Amino acid sequence: MNDEALEQWVGRTETSDDLVTLVPLRALALTLEDDAPTLQPGDAVPPCWHWLYFLSLSPLSGVGPDGHPARGGFLPPVALPRRMWAGSRLVFHHALRVGDALRRNSRIARVTRKQGRTGELVFVQVQHEIADGRGLAISEEHDIVYRGAARPDSAPAAIAARTDEQFSRRIVPDPVLLFRYSALTFNGHRIHYDRPYATQQEGYSGLVVHGPLIATLLVEQLRRQRPGAFVASFAFKAVSPLLDTAPFEVCGRVDGDTASLWARGPDGHLAMEATATLVAGSSNPVS
Repeated sequence: MNDEALEQWVGRTETSDDLVTLVPLRALALTLEDDAPTLQPGDAVPPCWHWLYFLSLSPLSGVGPDGHPARGGFLPPVALPRRMWAGSRLVFHHALRVGDALRRNSRIARVTRKQGRTGELVFVQVQHEIADGRGLAISEEHDIVYRGAARPDSAPAAIAARTDEQFSRRIVPDPVLLFRYSALTFNGHRIHYDRPYATQQEGYSGLVVHGPLIATLLVEQLRRQRPGAFVASFAFKAVSPLLDTAPFEVCGRVDGDTASLWARGPDGHLAMEATATLVAGSSNPVS
């Protein structure tokens, strides 16, 4: 698909409706070993847990070879075979609450083709605005990257992760954790549960830990350190993949109202970097 054809997708919009139900929240809490599995109607939804809603639903017959919905529709039909969540930038205007009726307006803001060290890349940026009965609750910019088939030299050069954390948590990414998160987010991408596909087709040496799962674990660790604060914004960028073959660490430090967060792989490499801003004194502000 040439650049002119890709540009035709810029500006496309989609509107979706959903309801903040309890079961997915309780299931994720138990999966993350969170201390709030007893959420009740009216309770605030933790930051990034909105990814349990507005799921990309498609019939099994409409699934592509990678397990994602077939290309086309709202997202452009990029021909490159591998697709990943590259990062997001989020602003939390106020907390969603259990029982809220939600509406999400989505818009394709940008489609960019680049030449990377290992071949062609196409980046798609999608802007989401999620509103409830109190108005705009979450603004999100979501970056998706498409890339070519795996090559022996396609692994990114390792970057050493920071070691100056104030807090950290060791995560064991076993297949059950990955299965649960895939199920909760209706994510059929086979790299997260189909080991032969992940290793033989996409060139990984194990099952891949979901980017948004790592991001959620980073925010959760921050919330454990500052339980009385509201996460007003959060941005993350995936740097290198984490696999189910070894534990990793989610780390962070807080300076004033700003947090630096990162995921460190088993060999000390940087897997994800993130920042967050905090508002003290209210964990559940509303507009």
